[in-house]
Amino acid sequence: MRRLGRTPQERGSLNNATCPDIFELSDGTFAVIGTDATETLDPRLPAGAARAHYERIVVITRETLVSAKPDIPDR
Repeated sequence: MRRLGRTPQERGSLNNATCPDIFELSDGTFAVIGTDATETLDPRLPAGAARAHYERIVVITRETLVSAKPDIPDR
């Protein structure tokens, strides 16, 4: 497992512990720590988008994703 992008502390986390984060797992999948926004965003999904009952919609900051961009593989 490896972190993509800078640590929350490097991005200015105010409490030095919690903040959105992105990880690449050993099997090539990705794990995201973010704010659960499923109830708010589920009814607003665009046509053709859906989620399984066990999936959640998670929101991360733009800064978190932009910080991870250089570490995201092309393939």
